[in-house]
Amino acid sequence: MNLERPSIPVCAEQHNAIPPRMLRAYRLTRYRVGGAEIRIGFHVPDALFKCLGTRTATLLTAWNPFSRRMPTGWNQRMQHRLRRHLRRFVVLDAEGSLHGWHEAMLLSGGPPQPVIRLARRFRQSAVVQLRRSAKAQLIQL
Repeated sequence: MNLERPSIPVCAEQHNAIPPRMLRAYRLTRYRVGGAEIRIGFHVPDALFKCLGTRTATLLTAWNPFSRRMPTGWNQRMQHRLRRHLRRFVVLDAEGSLHGWHEAMLLSGGPPQPVIRLARRFRQSAVVQLRRSAKAQLIQL
């Protein structure tokens, strides 16, 4: 008896692939935190890292899981829960906006892996990873 799993094409395994239109929206979004503006593919101001006391940071949110619009009250409750989970990190309030859309976000200073795990737990599709002297990078989850 053959107990091997049938091979699954890589594209089928990526059930949460972000559509091109949404990827474009991520790239065009302006993220603001502590007076600084961040855009994917552009260098992050070093002053932001001085404020955090770290060389890496991650922008994330609990709003609108899997890019599905949720009521404002629900989003605010989830964001509050996310902030509680991030209590071990230095966290700054942030926001992402594009045209008429905006979401409350959090900038968490420190290593990205624990923050990425939390973003997955809060059903997010991506986070923005920041590193000192580097360009902001979209990380698909």
